[in-house]
Amino acid sequence: MKKWHHIFHKSTGLSPYVWVVFLILPFYFIFRSSSTYEVVIGIIMILVFFICYVLSFISKGWLVYFWTGVQILISITMTLLFGYVYFALFLAFFIGNIQNRIGFFTLYTVHLLTTIVAINFGLVNWDPMFLTQLPFVLVSLFGVILLPVTTYNRNKREKLQDQLEDANKRISELVKLEERQRIARDLHDTLGQKLTLIGLKSDLASKLINKNPARAQAEIHDVRQTARIVLKEVRDLVKEMRGTRLEDEMFRITQILKAAEIELVLEGDPSLTNTSLMTENVLSMCLKEAVTNIVKHSGATTCWIRIEPSSTELVIKVQDDGIGIAEGTACFNGNGLRGIKERLEFVNGVMEVVRKAGTMIVFRVPIMSKQPEMEVEI
Repeated sequence: MKKWHHIFHKSTGLSPYVWVVFLILPFYFIFRSSSTYEVVIGIIMILVFFICYVLSFISKGWLVYFWTGVQILISITMTLLFGYVYFALFLAFFIGNIQNRIGFFTLYTVHLLTTIVAINFGLVNWDPMFLTQLPFVLVSLFGVILLPVTTYNRNKREKLQDQLEDANKRISELVKLEERQRIARDLHDTLGQKLTLIGLKSDLASKLINKNPARAQAEIHDVRQTARIVLKEVRDLVKEMRGTRLEDEMFRITQILKAAEIELVLEGDPSLTNTSLMTENVLSMCLKEAVTNIVKHSGATTCWIRIEPSSTELVIKVQDDGIGIAEGTACFNGNGLRGIKERLEFVNGVMEVVRKAGTMIVFRVPIMSKQPEMEVEI
């Protein structure tokens, strides 16, 4: 959070020091006076104004307003005594660099009113100095009106632009982080299932190589085919997010459960007709991960998959008769279940884990009618 005393733009550049060069101009007006006393007073006021001007830029908090107030008094005095109104431009530039909204409008109002009063006083008294430089006085008055507002708005725009650039950088980093997490989940889900299948079929082939060489040869062939599929899916994953239909995923799930000698009981139609491709893809990846966990960790003999669509939501239940998982264990808190939960949250879905007679994982996602004309399969 910005501190209360941070009221200036971060960088004002060389502008303040360029303005200081023009402090030599008031000496011309002062030396036109015939009174030595007035000349001394004028020189002192110029030096004090210069010191206050510098202190205003390096001070913080209430000291900024104090030094600015002193400069306003000197500007009024110089206008009334010597007809020198141009200190008002110095103040106009300085006030425009104040970022505190209340401080800016307060000083702007005070400076504008005092400048107008001082100029009117000189005109009412028919001061010859004022009359000879009237066009420049009017230009200075317009500067007092416009310069602070212009400078203030410019600094504000630059500040907003800096904030926008920072926000865009943060968004870019968040997008990169999300993409890394997505790729990690996809690699885990895709490679985990296929490599588990390869391992199961390889073990089965090694057991059958002497008992049933023909079947062992078939299993080895399946291992080779699965390895090719893994390579293709990894390539597709690197290119883009693949859209996977639940019906297609069920075919692969059937294969891996059969290889693991786990009976599959499917209830419901995996061919969804009222679900968007993105939602169906997320459900396919979640179902793949859930079945992979059953094969790896459950020791189950049967897996039930129930697909229960309704008018408002789609519910998929994946249940096994294995050893179950206890809350707080590494399996319960592993990357698999965490990845499922994160994926479902992306489509406003939820995951529920029921630990009773094995394990049942429930996926719930809201139903939104898909737009066939807008949807393209990848």
